[in-house]
Amino acid sequence: MDNQEIWVYIQLNGSKIEPTSLQLLTKAKSISNQKSVVAVLPEATNFDAETTVSQYGPDKIITIKDDRFVNATDAEIADALFQITPDVRPNSFLFPATVVGRSVAPRLQAKLQTGLTADCLDLFFEDDLLVQAKPTYGDNIMCDIICPDRRPQMATVRPNTFNAQLDSTKIPEIINAEFTFHPETQMTVTETVPMINSSANISDANIVIALGRGANNPKTIELAHQLADQLGGMVGVTRPMTDNPEFGHELQIGQSGHTIAPKLLINLGISGAVQYIVGIKNAKQVVSVNTDPDAPIFAESDYGYVGDATEFLTALLAKTK
Repeated sequence: MDNQEIWVYIQLNGSKIEPTSLQLLTKAKSISNQKSVVAVLPEATNFDAETTVSQYGPDKIITIKDDRFVNATDAEIADALFQITPDVRPNSFLFPATVVGRSVAPRLQAKLQTGLTADCLDLFFEDDLLVQAKPTYGDNIMCDIICPDRRPQMATVRPNTFNAQLDSTKIPEIINAEFTFHPETQMTVTETVPMINSSANISDANIVIALGRGANNPKTIELAHQLADQLGGMVGVTRPMTDNPEFGHELQIGQSGHTIAPKLLINLGISGAVQYIVGIKNAKQVVSVNTDPDAPIFAESDYGYVGDATEFLTALLAKTK
């Protein structure tokens, strides 16, 4: 039986909720068109993440409780989700495009024999069809993907693509679903250790110093790192800068990299191609530096400086010390 619910997978990182899950709840509500939005939450029996999730206004919360979820493998999570999904067959099932979400979603998709679109940048409905927008052809165009014949329609969505908003207008129904935890026979997770690595967290940084092709020289890069350290921020890059051995894809911002939402973003030597702009649309305060007064990046900025990035950084560092 198919229904008109939109399910959102709520990922827990330890005892904390992955922010992308809450962003997806807000997005699902905005496009629901009278469909019910359901948060699906696997958690340990002593957790109470549903209290926080309810503050974001889902119509319903389905909890799947077992203490083994603390160190569950992705296959074990997918198996638990599969047990509660086939009889209901929601219209759609959304996952954060995190390391965990990108692993759990395809495992569940294979069990359900439905479609899955990865790394979406937008979602909207046309009647009951979920249109899933993502970059393709070398990130030069956006394509719309649909799954007309199978349910649920599944998608993973990049972190910080949407904003999470509190909603206290409704009290969700909370259902504790019945299932059987099937332990993985080939693998056991004994401990989960959070990564302490700046390259893993560019999407979460509150301050980002972004470098483009026009800032690709050792002096500017050194000063950018100094400023990031001084402000407690991180250095990110555009796609051309990933050719520099100092930077990898994990620091790339834009359509084929990370979507970021920092409180302060300083762009250095970045022209403002659309592929990059897609990744910074949720930045709160944007400062851009470019030698070209007509650079498109200035149209996306709160403050602009026409001039040399190295000189700008030198002057700014002198003021912030």
